[in-house]
Amino acid sequence: MERDVGNQSSVSTFVLLGFSELPHLQAPLFLVFLAVYTVTLVGNLGIIVVIRANPKLHTPMYFFLSHLSFLDMCYSSVFTPKLLEILVTEDRSISFRGCMTQFFFICMFVITEMFMLAVMAYDRFVAVCNPLLYAVAMSPKLCALLVAGSYIWGAICSSTLTYSLVQLSFCGPNTINHFGCEYSAVLSLSCSDPSFSQVACLVISIVNEASSLLLILMSYVFIVVTVVRMPSKGGLQKAFSTCASHLTAISIFHGTILLLYCVPSSKSSWLLVKVATVLFTVLIPMLNPLIYSLRNKDVKDTVRRLITSRTWRAVLNSISPRVTCPFAPAPPALSAISDAPDQSSDFVQLEPNAE
Repeated sequence: MERDVGNQSSVSTFVLLGFSELPHLQAPLFLVFLAVYTVTLVGNLGIIVVIRANPKLHTPMYFFLSHLSFLDMCYSSVFTPKLLEILVTEDRSISFRGCMTQFFFICMFVITEMFMLAVMAYDRFVAVCNPLLYAVAMSPKLCALLVAGSYIWGAICSSTLTYSLVQLSFCGPNTINHFGCEYSAVLSLSCSDPSFSQVACLVISIVNEASSLLLILMSYVFIVVTVVRMPSKGGLQKAFSTCASHLTAISIFHGTILLLYCVPSSKSSWLLVKVATVLFTVLIPMLNPLIYSLRNKDVKDTVRRLITSRTWRAVLNSISPRVTCPFAPAPPALSAISDAPDQSSDFVQLEPNAE
């Protein structure tokens, strides 16, 4: 289908090829991606629920972590449903507006997460280097401003890139060799000069990647310097426990971005681009909840307490009111559990040496 724009005719519908070069793997890929997407939604939503359920997790670090989980759910939900659809249906079309909308949201959420990880690095810097001033330095107002700034900047950058694509002419062909509206795949179909869009993409990519990585690098340099100067022998181990999960998430996120955009643009590399995009948009959102929960005692203890509390309630509700046992132990209340002394956490604030 074509739409008239001035004296030119342009494509109004794109066709997504997806993994059509692997027809025998369509059904297995659908099942794998569906399972991964389900785990992604359940895992990230679980992180948000756990953080909200335990008042002791209402700290800046977990505030940022809840937004990271929200972003993981969002940008995974931009690509994955369409990917699942084209794996099981013959209609693989997507409208021009739908394509630009998909590109806008995936771009906005990815850039926002990029800076959310940088904000979390700054939070770890304050926690390790200034533990006594942590509550004052990371005030609720500052945390809200950092999160809002990340979302606003992501929206601004995404709007600029989307505008640069909308201004291009797409006269045909209308087949996108991808499972989504990825930038290079869409740009390759343009029949007009893409110089402005390419320059805008290059500038925005360099500025965002360099600034976020610079903030992360500076934060961890100061953390390492602070730990080295500490006379305590356990300082390095505590700092590693504090930052290990975040460093793992940063390495996977930025490593995949560099892999995705350092791949040479050629027909033979399209399959590699698709695989890298799957890793970036499908697998990483699933891994982040596992990274932050498996090594975090606070999160695991909260999940255990929630399950225990609900189990007690279910047991009590199943017992007839006529049958009572005066010696039955009372179920632990959730509020009492929340007020219980906090257990040791992988995210430990380093106390200054008494000396």
